[in-house]
Amino acid sequence: MKIKSAQSERHVLTITVDNEPGILAKITGLFTARGYNIDSLTVADISDDHAISRITVVTNGPPEVIDQIEAQLERLVPVHKVTDLTQAGPHVERELALIKVAGKGESRVEALRIAEVFRANVVDTTTESFVFELTGAPDKIDSFIALMRGLGLVSVGRSGVVGMMRGADDS
Repeated sequence: MKIKSAQSERHVLTITVDNEPGILAKITGLFTARGYNIDSLTVADISDDHAISRITVVTNGPPEVIDQIEAQLERLVPVHKVTDLTQAGPHVERELALIKVAGKGESRVEALRIAEVFRANVVDTTTESFVFELTGAPDKIDSFIALMRGLGLVSVGRSGVVGMMRGADDS
């Protein structure tokens, strides 16, 4: 169930946790049990000794629901820190996508031209298709995909959002 209301807002949460079995299941279970939707989820080890991971979750909801999610996440034992990047201030969001486009002739030329404008890299090519790699803000990727639909979009794979505060803060 996706929570929607007139005040529903998109939020990017970063969660620093112990890198241990079951923590991701606990966090996703918290969302599932309460009917909160996860729009994007990424997880990666961030420490030299593989003891700490960073989870980035994109979700939607009214401010009071987001506050409740944060409070519940902070109560989980292996959670070190929860930051709502959306509320914390200026931040950077990036996502990686692989986009397969099939086509010949003019549509092939047009796909390459658009890819150049978006700074997408060709990572695989055949006589009938391309696989483009594109990194950027989710809106940029959405726009590129929308343009490729009319040119022979075949498949899309997206990594999910990764976010970080701007400046010297560790969030």
